[in-house]
Amino acid sequence: MPPVTPLSLLYLAVPAALSGMLNNAFKVIDQYAVQGLGTEAQAAIASTTFVLIIFFAGYAIISSGAITLISRAVGASDTPLQQQFIGNALIGSLLVGVLILSLSYHLAPWTTATLGLTGDAAVMAETYLRWHALFCLPQAIAPTLDAIFIAYGRTKTILLLQITASSLNFLLNPFFIYSCDLGIGGAALATGLSQAVSVFIGFGLLFRMIKPTFTHYRPTTALIRIVKIGLPLSWSTLLFAGVYTAIIKWVIAPLGTPLNAALGIGFSVLEGFTWPVFWGFSVAIASIVGRALGAGQLPFAQSAIRYAFFILTAAGLIASAIFWFGAEPLAQIFTQDPAVLQHTLLYAHILAFSQLFVAYEALSEGVLSGAGATLTIFLWSAPFNLLRIPLCWLFAIHYGYGAAAIWWIINATTVVKAGGKAYAVWRGKWKTLTV
Repeated sequence: MPPVTPLSLLYLAVPAALSGMLNNAFKVIDQYAVQGLGTEAQAAIASTTFVLIIFFAGYAIISSGAITLISRAVGASDTPLQQQFIGNALIGSLLVGVLILSLSYHLAPWTTATLGLTGDAAVMAETYLRWHALFCLPQAIAPTLDAIFIAYGRTKTILLLQITASSLNFLLNPFFIYSCDLGIGGAALATGLSQAVSVFIGFGLLFRMIKPTFTHYRPTTALIRIVKIGLPLSWSTLLFAGVYTAIIKWVIAPLGTPLNAALGIGFSVLEGFTWPVFWGFSVAIASIVGRALGAGQLPFAQSAIRYAFFILTAAGLIASAIFWFGAEPLAQIFTQDPAVLQHTLLYAHILAFSQLFVAYEALSEGVLSGAGATLTIFLWSAPFNLLRIPLCWLFAIHYGYGAAAIWWIINATTVVKAGGKAYAVWRGKWKTLTV
């Protein structure tokens, strides 16, 4: 593989970051499109955001393991192994998607009750989840397809696919929701159809690049290896979403619907602009680390990490500025409700203080996941994510400090997680890990 320079790192990471923004745009577009249906619809979309993250945690069982193993096979120039991992990853993503969405359809009433939703918000959330289960199987396959292209360093390809999907979603949302009078279910239908087009194009591009044969799609030990690496990251994402779901039910919902809607706007819109940048560099580093280890060229990985540290420091500071200075004009696009706006600004101004640490956490996760040290990521994430639930309830509800306490607790636990993962990278055990 060629030497890593700051320019080549940016060339790899920026398309991935823009792709992440557009992928997040599905939630943003839905949040924006349903505002004509009322605050209850926005609350329903906001609440189901974390349910969908739980689904993506399931999809990550395959996609997270795929990027590690395929990138190592690419670094080693082992084409048969690349084909085997690709075929097994794709069939695995299909099986996982069918299972998760089937369960989602049948458990939709239980899910909305678990979220603590009532009245019209509960009805709309249930409708959205059932329509999503029926039409959004392509969303289960897309992360694995993206992981394959990222493993090859082809982040521009996933950006083009996301541009296609997001553009279609933006156009189809108002058509299905209002013109076809499908209501909130139309938002899920728009998501499914737009992702289906993108996935279809992605398959065409993939098969022009490298074409697995029928035998590569039969589950083998390659799928077991993918799952073994992907499971810890899946657990980590699942726990993250589960913690937020619990906080929504036991802490945020009792504090009122405006706070619930504000969380949806803050998480989907504000972090939708900043987190994808961190994610772009994270997956770029994962790709470089995986390929460098596969090729036996560790110095290339170390150079990439050094360059990424300085770039992500700047990105983290810029993100903090966006949260502090840009929250109000961005939030006003999505709500005119004074209470929702007030809560959104509180969310943004407090979380501005942790964005630099979020950037460093993303960098460390990229290094560790690229090497296959996904269990380390889980062990540094899980305890502190779980700790958020009792601490948020204790300070926000029991002691009566309200929403501000929730966001400061998230800040504090983020700092600890970032420090732990950075320490794991500094120790260097990932350099000799066998996967």
